[in-house]
Amino acid sequence: MKTTPPTTPTPDDAALWHDGRLYLADQRLLPERAEFLGYDRAAEVATAIRDMVVRGAPAIGVTAAYGVALAGREAYASAGANWKQAIETDLERLATSRPTAVNLFWAIRRMRALIERLDASDPSQALLDEALAIHEEDRAANRRIGDLGAELITEPTEIITHCNAGALATGGYGTALGVVRSAYAAGKIQRVYADETRPWMQGARLTAWELMQDGIPVTLQADCAAASLMATGRIGWVIVGSDRIAANGDVANKIGTYGLAVMAKYHGIKVMVAAPTSTVDMAIDSGAGIPIEERDPDELLGCGGRRIAPAGCVARNPVFDVTPAALIDAIVTERGVVLNPTVEKMRALMD
Repeated sequence: MKTTPPTTPTPDDAALWHDGRLYLADQRLLPERAEFLGYDRAAEVATAIRDMVVRGAPAIGVTAAYGVALAGREAYASAGANWKQAIETDLERLATSRPTAVNLFWAIRRMRALIERLDASDPSQALLDEALAIHEEDRAANRRIGDLGAELITEPTEIITHCNAGALATGGYGTALGVVRSAYAAGKIQRVYADETRPWMQGARLTAWELMQDGIPVTLQADCAAASLMATGRIGWVIVGSDRIAANGDVANKIGTYGLAVMAKYHGIKVMVAAPTSTVDMAIDSGAGIPIEERDPDELLGCGGRRIAPAGCVARNPVFDVTPAALIDAIVTERGVVLNPTVEKMRALMD
């Protein structure tokens, strides 16, 4: 439901709690328009996650936490002391909104743990306080990730990023683009090459917009142009985010990341994955166990509202792929950096 926004969204405003409502920057409209949508009900928040009003694993987690806060308010208003039973439908609805981003489930588990500790009185303020804490913790984690990732870049270079792992994909500052922001401020990044990222064009619409807002030099390129750029010798790092990291260091990220890492390996270019520890799923042994979301084939069969493939054409539309740990030089989290990730190193990080 559209509402008059409290402010015009900036890259750091993917999600915003204001005057008793959740506001989400509608990322489907960027960069043409920067607008907020306002939400009062958890069911609407679940739909917003599914429809990609908000996207990016950390931002989905933050949004889900606010969705639980709204669910608690609704449940108490309708069921009073029986609110814990009444909230279950909305919790399940939120949990099924996107299958791959583990931050979604992490946030809901954390909110559930709080629900279990609460009594039968109105939970609204306690749930909101927890959601606000999750949001603030994510912002702080991303700044730490940015600084740690920047330390790995030893000399000025150009980099490639894929999809959008910036402030819009998080609670603020960004993961991969958080590293870029910190490294650019330190004089270590000369230019960012952003893959366009078909079919949702997050690189073209969101990453380019974010970097231009920050005054960081960015050049957009077709996804298939990355190898020819790598061959010039100007690229020092590929820096990306993640939607889920398995216990062995395998990484699920936007479709195309795997191919980018393979090409980087061939050209001797390092690969950095920047993500908070809420993205690490130690319950999944390897990337083979990560559920990969497949979306409507029509997203691939058309562009800009116009069909580009012939009638009857069949399309495959996986949203993510899995990059094996062997292709990753560094996983950067707020707890520290894992170089050349293995099961043992990931366990040490998470213990």
